[in-house]
Amino acid sequence: MALKSFVEVEPESHFPLENLPYGVFKPEPGSLPRPGVAIGEYVLDLSEIAFAGLFDGPLLSNSDCFNQPNLNKFVGLGRPAWKEARVTLQKLLSATEPTLRDNADLRLRALLPMEKVQMLLPVAIGDYTDFFASMHHAKNCGTLFRGPENPINLNWFHLPIAYHGRASSIVVSGTDIIRPRGQGHPTGNSAPYFGPSRKLDFELEMAAIVGPGNELGTTIDVNDAANHIFGLVLMNDWSARDIQAWEYVPLGPFLGKSFGTTISPWIVTLDALEPFACEVPKQNPSPLTYLVEKTSRNYDISLEVLIKPSGQADSCVVTRSNFNHLYWTITQQLAHHTINGCNLRPGDMFGTGTISGPEPESYGCLLELTWNGQKPLSLGGTTRTFLEDGDEVTFFGYCQGNGYKVGFGRCSGKIVPSPQ
Repeated sequence: MALKSFVEVEPESHFPLENLPYGVFKPEPGSLPRPGVAIGEYVLDLSEIAFAGLFDGPLLSNSDCFNQPNLNKFVGLGRPAWKEARVTLQKLLSATEPTLRDNADLRLRALLPMEKVQMLLPVAIGDYTDFFASMHHAKNCGTLFRGPENPINLNWFHLPIAYHGRASSIVVSGTDIIRPRGQGHPTGNSAPYFGPSRKLDFELEMAAIVGPGNELGTTIDVNDAANHIFGLVLMNDWSARDIQAWEYVPLGPFLGKSFGTTISPWIVTLDALEPFACEVPKQNPSPLTYLVEKTSRNYDISLEVLIKPSGQADSCVVTRSNFNHLYWTITQQLAHHTINGCNLRPGDMFGTGTISGPEPESYGCLLELTWNGQKPLSLGGTTRTFLEDGDEVTFFGYCQGNGYKVGFGRCSGKIVPSPQ
């Protein structure tokens, strides 16, 4: 049964006492950013809780990690501190604990209606890497561009493929995305196309936020990797397919990806996700030793994508997928990232790559859903092959518990025209 908080939490809320995801917000436009956790329709201001001396455990009592403009210092403290904070907050917010419940003045300062605050990026993201961890997505893309005979390259089954992304263009949910400009394939003997992307797409992903990192030249063991991952966010890695197709040989994605990546504002911790751990698809062939896990796990996170076409009032569901479709786990991704001695740092982020399932209705991008524009998608009286100006894309994700949900909120962005 669901845990009970003195803060009212509806059964369909993404933010019950079992969750307590972390974010960063401003109570008012002119105020300083500060960390918070979500509970029901409220944000708990952790700077106020810290100022009141309620983080009184051995690891947090003398820390200023909740008096920072981002969560980097807190996530860098590691799992023992995360667990201490979670125990403290679950107790403070429980229905039977009077410390905050019966302190009207502190409640007024610390519990703020979510609809009235401004959410920001939860961490200062120093580096961002994007993986390619869904076999179904890899197979579909390979079939589209190389044919069905050999859709997935041999190396894909031996290592988690990734490329280094652009951290500066990661934005929080609700930020408009400007249609990118760039080059596309030439037609016949003409010069390459140049102008606004004509094949703008979403990519249904999730991303891991790194906690404690590693020193340059050292590695993180795959069986210790979970202690270096603070939690997960929803991620839309917007893609300009025409720009990407023209530029990606020989060095991979560049301008087709770096114009914008949207993440949800709330980081759901691995501790909150633990009850929803599940098995991983069989990996064949068996990975090399450094990627073999004693306990290999995915998470049962239902994912949904909606598109609200420009000028329409209603959104249409276009995809239902699940995090458990990933072939390579997030812990394998992190371990592989460091196997060459690359140093990760608190607040770094790595995406899973597009999360597609085996069925067409679970494909994680328009490239797959429309088969590169060959099969237009019906959206409540209109159609789409790729995104048009004014279209709004929204992701949702949640785990279903017994009488409660552990969710991520929303991850949304609207396409606005390219500047002329």
